[in-house]
Amino acid sequence: MNFRTVGVVGSGIMAAGIAEVVAAGGAEAIVRGRRAEAGEALLTVVDRSLARQVARGTREADEAAALRSRIRVTTEIEDLAGCDLVIESVVEDLDVKRVLFAELDEVTRPGAILATNTSTLSVIDLAVQTSRPELVCGIHFFNPAPAMALVEVVRPLTSADETILAVTNFVVACGKEPVVVKDQAGFVVNALLFPYLNNAVRLLDQGVASLEGIDTAMRGGCGFPMGPFALLDLVGLDTSLAILETLYAEFADPNYAPVPRLRRMVAAGLLGRKSGQGFYHYAR
Repeated sequence: MNFRTVGVVGSGIMAAGIAEVVAAGGAEAIVRGRRAEAGEALLTVVDRSLARQVARGTREADEAAALRSRIRVTTEIEDLAGCDLVIESVVEDLDVKRVLFAELDEVTRPGAILATNTSTLSVIDLAVQTSRPELVCGIHFFNPAPAMALVEVVRPLTSADETILAVTNFVVACGKEPVVVKDQAGFVVNALLFPYLNNAVRLLDQGVASLEGIDTAMRGGCGFPMGPFALLDLVGLDTSLAILETLYAEFADPNYAPVPRLRRMVAAGLLGRKSGQGFYHYAR
């Protein structure tokens, strides 16, 4: 299956990154956001990303211009009707995604693949909202999508072999490295990553070291590009809390039970980079 036109539903940072990746792979990207101003903000994010690449010399100016011309935004979900593939990247709320997938099933053409960029939620719960569960899968990009090489291709029980093969080939065509994973909470990366992040907060509460000390230890001792608290702030503490809650609900493993400090920080609006303060302070 050749994906010539790809829809992206969402208007946040991940949607912007996915649209850029899709266009870099040569396809047309139609991004649907609920508000016109959100779509314009998304295009600004893409423009800044491309400008940085041109400034660094990693992309030629004419190539960046051609890529940008393959991205357009809309507020109308009906504009996705002719897409070969639609990737959902909205809020990590299962009820919201269920409603969206039922709607996408109604408006997209027969044979189009519907995919979710969820990092943790069950894909089968979305597939059964459609009349085409064999054409539904997960395509989990990582943030920032243009820079991160890995994409988890999530296979629910209902997905056809042809769907997974087509999506895997699409990921490769976008210059990414696909790993096919089972439809299980957290998949591979988050199932391993979030107990580590959660336990870093637990160590901080136990007074084992300062947060700066823990971050320094994990960068120097494990060679990680950033420590757990810097990473939590980048991901967002609200997002991290939601992922841990989903993992704990599925596995009841104490390592997935969110440390109370995370709940309190989210309740206080200390969400990390997005709010200007999390474990660290950030200039707004």
